[in-house]
Amino acid sequence: MYQVIARKYRPQTFQDVVNQEHVRTTLENAIRQQRIGHGYIFSGQRGTGKTTVARILARCLNCVQGPASVPCGVCPSCQEITAGGAMDVIEIDAASNRGINEMRELRENVRFQPARDRYKVFIVDEAHQITNEAFNALLKTIEEPPPWVVFVLCTTEAHKIPATIASRCQHFSFRSVDFEELTARMAWICGQEGIEADAEVLAVLAQAGEGSVRDSLSALDQAIACCGSKLDAAEVRALLGAFALESLERVAQALLTSDSGRMLEVVDELERSGHNLQHFSRELARYFRNLLVARIAGAQTRLVAASDAQRQKLAETAAAFSEEDLTRYLQLSLDLFRDLQFSLQPRFHLELGLIRLVYAGRLLPIEQALTELKGDGPAPRAVRPTSLATGVASPPPAPPVPEAAPAADARSRLHTRLSEKGLSHLADAVDHSRVTLAGAELEIATAKSYKLYLEDKQFAEIVREVFGRPVRIRITVEESAEPVPDAPLPGSDQDDAAHRALANPEVRRFREVFGGEVRTVRNLKE
Repeated sequence: MYQVIARKYRPQTFQDVVNQEHVRTTLENAIRQQRIGHGYIFSGQRGTGKTTVARILARCLNCVQGPASVPCGVCPSCQEITAGGAMDVIEIDAASNRGINEMRELRENVRFQPARDRYKVFIVDEAHQITNEAFNALLKTIEEPPPWVVFVLCTTEAHKIPATIASRCQHFSFRSVDFEELTARMAWICGQEGIEADAEVLAVLAQAGEGSVRDSLSALDQAIACCGSKLDAAEVRALLGAFALESLERVAQALLTSDSGRMLEVVDELERSGHNLQHFSRELARYFRNLLVARIAGAQTRLVAASDAQRQKLAETAAAFSEEDLTRYLQLSLDLFRDLQFSLQPRFHLELGLIRLVYAGRLLPIEQALTELKGDGPAPRAVRPTSLATGVASPPPAPPVPEAAPAADARSRLHTRLSEKGLSHLADAVDHSRVTLAGAELEIATAKSYKLYLEDKQFAEIVREVFGRPVRIRITVEESAEPVPDAPLPGSDQDDAAHRALANPEVRRFREVFGGEVRTVRNLKE
C-alpha cells in the first residue's frame, strides 16, 4: 500500500530532525546524563516536528539498548513505536478528548506500570484544546507522576496552556524550518524517489509550506501525482494556486508607469482565469515585503524565501523604488488583504486597492514638497545653471533691463527688497496690493489701510533703488484690494513679528499651495 512522502521520510532519530538543533541537543544530553524530566511541552507552528520528536524521545527511552540518544531501530519496542502500535506509548488527540472524563481516565491509567517497556509515555497532541477543568484534574498527576511516566504535551498555541501546568514541565519552542534547509531536504527526497525538480520548483513548494515540512512534503506529493517524475514550475504553480513572479511584476511595472488602466487589466485577467482574489492580495503583500527587504538588505539576503534567481530579480525591481514607497505599498496591500476578508464585492475592492497604490506612488515626500516650495517662492535665489553633460557652470545671465521688467516681477522685487531692509509693514502692503509698472510710472492699487504706509518717503527711496532710476509712484485706493483688519502700527513688536513671518516668501508660497489659516505667530527669541 502506498505511503505518503511525509510519513515515509519521517525522521526516526534526532539527527534526522531539520532545524531544531536546540531541542535535539538538549534532549540528547538529558538522556545521556539520565536527567529525564517527567513533563515536556513542545510548542511551535504546524509541521515543525513536535510529534515526531516526541516519538523519537519515546523510542530513545524504551529502546532495549537504552535509554540511549540514538535508538537501535530494530528491537520490538522501536519498531512498534515507529508503527504506532506500542502499548506503552499512548498518543491522545486532545482535540477530541479534551473533557474532564477523558483526563480522569488518563489519570487512572497512569497508576499502572508499563506492560513491557521501561517508560510509559503519554503524547498529548493539540494540548491547548484541553479544558481548564480537565487540566485541573490532571494537575496533581503532572506535578508528581510515578517514576515510569513521561508526559509530552504538543501544541501550536503555548499561551493557552495554563501557567500551573507549564511551570511543572520543560518547555521547548520549535522554530519554523529555514528555507534553504527545507529545499535541501526536498531535493534529497526527490533524489531518493527519482523525481526531477529544479530549484524553481523546490522554491515554489517550500513557499507553499511557509516553514512547515509536512505541508511542503504534502505539496510535493501532490505535484508528483500531477506532473509525474519531472516537475514543471508552471504546472506546480497552477496546481497550488500560486502566482509567478512575472504576474506580480506587472503590478510593479504599472506603479512605475503610474498606469491605472493596467491595474484594471490585471484584475480582469485574474477574474477571467478563476484565481482567488484574496489569495492574490496576500501574495501581493508578500511580494512588496520581499521587495522592501531586498531594497534594504540586498539581493543575497536570507530574509527572502526565494531562489537565487528570484532574489536577483526582486533586487533589480526594488532598485526602481524608494524604501518609503515600498513601505507605503506594503501597508496598503496589507489593508487591502484585510478588507477582502469581509468584502461582498472582492473584485471592486481589489480594483480600488490597486488604483490606490498608483495614487500613493504619485505622492511626494514632505521634504521634497517643501524644497520645491522654497525654490518656487516669490524671491528665488540666483543659481547658476550647470550642464548635466559636462558639469561646467554656464555663464551668469545678463542683468534684466529695468524698463522691460514685467509687473509681477516688479512686485516681487519690491517685496524682496523691503523684506531685506526689515520694512515688513511696507512689504506686507505691497504683498496685498496690485502693482503695475508702465514705463516710468509705478501704479499701486491698494486698500485704504495701506495707503498711508506706501506714501512714506522711505518707500519712494526703495522704489528708486530697486529700479535704478526715478519712478513716479501713483497710489490709488481700491475697495476690492485685500485689506488686513486692524492693521497694526509698525512700532508693535508682536505685530511686527507676525508681519515678518507672514510676509516670508516661503510661508506665503506654502499657504498658497496647502491653504490653511495662521492663527498665532510666536517669536522664538522671546
